[in-house]
Amino acid sequence: MNIKSKALSTVIYLISILPFGALYVLSDIIYFLLRRIIKYRKKVITENLQHAFPDKSIKEREEIKNKFYHFLADLLIENLKMRSMSAAQSKKRLKLLNPEIPLDYLNKGQSIIIVTGHYANWEWGIHSLSLMTDYPSLIIYKPINDPVFGDIYNKMRSRFGAIMVPMKQTLRKITEYKGRTHSSVFLADQTPTRKESNYFIPFLNQQTSVFKGIEKIAKKTNNPVIYCRIDRIKRGYYTAKFTILAEDPARFLENEITNIHTKFLENIIREKPELWLWSHKRWKHKPHD
Repeated sequence: MNIKSKALSTVIYLISILPFGALYVLSDIIYFLLRRIIKYRKKVITENLQHAFPDKSIKEREEIKNKFYHFLADLLIENLKMRSMSAAQSKKRLKLLNPEIPLDYLNKGQSIIIVTGHYANWEWGIHSLSLMTDYPSLIIYKPINDPVFGDIYNKMRSRFGAIMVPMKQTLRKITEYKGRTHSSVFLADQTPTRKESNYFIPFLNQQTSVFKGIEKIAKKTNNPVIYCRIDRIKRGYYTAKFTILAEDPARFLENEITNIHTKFLENIIREKPELWLWSHKRWKHKPHD
């Protein structure tokens, strides 16, 4: 670990040991900076909301935007808290409502695919899924540009045993775990490059490029696909509910599983849109590009 990495890790740790009350005061300050001073990705957020909800009034979209900035600030400090949160705190702060659904498969020796999105606190979900069972949890992620911060962040994510797998190594790692009961966890709303996917489907009122990797792996392994819906109950408290989307993936038609999990996420977003990552440049590619 070099000097930069040590310094950054120390700063994150010192912030993380603050009580939640102090952290949310810090979050309020971050919100003001993001919303009023920096105006973080204001154009991206505004355009995303306008395209996704053309039927809503400007006032309604502004309300969603304001709530999103509040949530984004909370998300930032909550994720830093992962550096020192205990297992007991993690279980208390994100409660699994029906863990018997994934556990029933795992305890029978059946590996599973868990799908979620950039919605609510998906990062806390990594800790909760890791604490749910002793079976390996493969967390498929897209590496960030800063390798130093990425390494620190992955260590925070894997504190309770999660195995972090870069997206490009997904098939290799899942093949490596063939014959070993495990869960593989995917974020369904990652943005593919033009080379990675040319499949577009309607999502939030726009033709949207999506990865088909979840479906391909599901059909190849015939591992059941389960959606993990994380919801925010109040500040600092979340729940996760599991829903079986495809119990026998090999029997599904081409693109059907991709369409199902994408639509499932869209319906969740429409219920509480402020909890999705609107600052994400999700619609960089168009079908006609």
